Amino acid sequence: MLEVVIAGLVTGWAIAIPIGAVGALLVALTARTSIRTGSAAALGVATVDGAYAAVAVVGGAALSTRLEPYAGWLRAASALVLLGIAVLTVWMGRRSSGRSSAAPASARDLLPWQAFLAFVALTAVNPTTVVYFAAVVIGNPHLADGWAQGIVFVLAAFVASASWQLALAGLGAVLGRQVTSKRGRVVTAWVSGVVIAALAVRTLLG
Repeated sequence: MLEVVIAGLVTGWAIAIPIGAVGALLVALTARTSIRTGSAAALGVATVDGAYAAVAVVGGAALSTRLEPYAGWLRAASALVLLGIAVLTVWMGRRSSGRSSAAPASARDLLPWQAFLAFVALTAVNPTTVVYFAAVVIGNPHLADGWAQGIVFVLAAFVASASWQLALAGLGAVLGRQVTSKRGRVVTAWVSGVVIAALAVRTLLG
């Protein structure tokens, strides 16, 4: 079970760490409003990540028996998808212009529950997240055997995402836009890219 927890945490952190448009907006929102509003927005992002992880676990479990004859090919395909996401993450970080996303002036009046719903909607429209979780789960069919391990994996992924998003909110309250500078985006993109690439290698080796 400990392996499932670690896998869930690593998987959640890998997808959460790169500071893209949503992460930059989260930092800017917190800097211009309050840590309470920023924390609500951060939990909105983590909620979607957890939901996508659950979809991937349920879908992977439902398909695993039917796809068992093609397990080798699926592992290879999943590894390639993860490597592609790793390369894309680094590339997006490197091509970042370094301009911080600014929260609109009206964000000062944004209530925590409104921030939560807004960031749920913003995160939900990102297809990369669900593809990423699906690749991890389908490429590692025994990662979450049974409903208990599936729940643990999803909760661990949610906790990992929430911890990072809340950290971004905290940094936004303290440092403001410095976190989303060009250097910050490049560093987080490389860290996430390396972790995702490592997951790809693990998937390929079974």
